[in-house]
Amino acid sequence: MNTSRIEEAILSAVGDRWTKVAMVINKAADAMGTELPTGDEGYELISDRIEVLVRAGRLEAQGNTKNWRFSEVRRFDSKTSRAGT
Repeated sequence: MNTSRIEEAILSAVGDRWTKVAMVINKAADAMGTELPTGDEGYELISDRIEVLVRAGRLEAQGNTKNWRFSEVRRFDSKTSRAGT
């Protein structure tokens, strides 16, 4: 599985506004189509890459991103980040 392709799909699904992780996973899975394993396995791959992008500072998160329906992500922007204020 090409992780850079998964990250590309995630980043294309995330903008400057807070978006539920569940929505990002769904959009990224749709964008990946048949390249992604079906069912939970594919969703977990996307979730893992979201975690990597948050740790790398490319996404900003609110809440526990493993709790998909109750957490949100957005593209990291130092001007709007709490760390940048």
